[in-house]
Amino acid sequence: MIPHWRLRAGFAQELSTMYGREVPAYTTLVEISEQVNRDVIRRDGAEAQRLGSIGRITAERHGAIRVGTPAELGQVARIFGALGMHPVGFYDLRDAASSAVPVISTAFRPIDATELALNPFRVFTSMLTPDDRRFFTPELSARLKSFFAARQLFGPELLELADRSEQQGGLDEHDADDFLRLAVQAFELSTEPVDRAWYAELEKISAVAADIGGVRSTHINHLTPRVLDIDDLYRRMTARGITMIDEIQGPPRWRGPDVLLRQTSFRALAEARTMREPDGTVTTGSLRVRFGEVEARGIALTPAGRARYDTLLTEIDRLLAASPGVRAEIAVQVWEKGFPDTEAGLREAGLAYFSYAVDQAPPGGPPPRTLAELIGRGWVTATPIVYEDFLPRSAAGIFQSNLSGENTRDTGREGARDTGPEGAVYDQDRLAAAVGREIHDPFALYAAEQAASITAVTTKLGIPEVTP
Repeated sequence: MIPHWRLRAGFAQELSTMYGREVPAYTTLVEISEQVNRDVIRRDGAEAQRLGSIGRITAERHGAIRVGTPAELGQVARIFGALGMHPVGFYDLRDAASSAVPVISTAFRPIDATELALNPFRVFTSMLTPDDRRFFTPELSARLKSFFAARQLFGPELLELADRSEQQGGLDEHDADDFLRLAVQAFELSTEPVDRAWYAELEKISAVAADIGGVRSTHINHLTPRVLDIDDLYRRMTARGITMIDEIQGPPRWRGPDVLLRQTSFRALAEARTMREPDGTVTTGSLRVRFGEVEARGIALTPAGRARYDTLLTEIDRLLAASPGVRAEIAVQVWEKGFPDTEAGLREAGLAYFSYAVDQAPPGGPPPRTLAELIGRGWVTATPIVYEDFLPRSAAGIFQSNLSGENTRDTGREGARDTGPEGAVYDQDRLAAAVGREIHDPFALYAAEQAASITAVTTKLGIPEVTP
């Protein structure tokens, strides 16, 4: 039996190979990421692997896909369930950035720390919101739904194998080969001609809407390696003549510890596609929908830490509006005033999550009863928990930076609202119903990992509890 984590690793590797064939610049991105990581390891030694081993970081990928309907999203959930991946987090990108992105999203990933260590592959998955009247008129919404009803993204054999893997905890070797082959094929770029007029109509509203509803298939939109120094990678990619988006999304580079997630990408490339013209003839055109993203992951923040992060972003926006300047420079100034610049400061302020373990050579005598003393006196070590999830504003910023133009969001249209004709709001409950399973709260997952480590410490030291 091939277990979930091996299926997940195999899928990530085969998807990466396929995407490299389709988007050669992605292969360049991976090569430069690995060069940067090797250089950082040589420079910083063991400290460079504080947020994950180099083996995990080298293999790490996240992908992104887009679907149109709850039924399609439910099928995606079955495919990723076969890989031991669960929906985590709710992301509403419709108001997350200045340009309109008419989708709500979740991320499928492992939720167990051991599974994450074995292979942390994750897929950011977005669903179109055709009933949101700020974007789509009733007439266009109806046409979109009719288009979606006539297409099939995933075949019955793939879905049957997916269900079997989820139920059994894996697949035998023959079925595993079939499943991986069919799953990778499902996310390849289709060669079927694109209806130029229909695609263009949707593109006026959003390039993302056109990418979802303008074609009869889905595909990997981007595939993202993890890098240890994203600023160095940005410089190296630019030196290679590859056009990058204007800014690195997320927290700034500063003197303190890395937190949450920093992301950047090269701009979407013009890819040749066959197009069906209104008169029925087939011609060759090009579309810009896929790009190469890279990420640097930091420490997971608690709700208090995340609230502090959001407050700092608001302050940066305010300062830039009052006196335009270089965002990165202003962000560093704001960060240095508003965030602890050490892991200990984050931990003591309750702003970040950590995993605790009894030191290999603890001092003698009775152990203290507070976490701070246990750490300070050498009884216990604290290791930061890696942020495994995403940031709505950063995700929207990446999407927006790769769009062909500004999109349309009409908040003044009569009846414009984020609900459908039946009054169903596009929120986490609606997304969970589409997925057909619980959407896990990322804060709860990190808190549970931290709590389990504290329980292990108290058990090993023979004390009833420790005071945080």
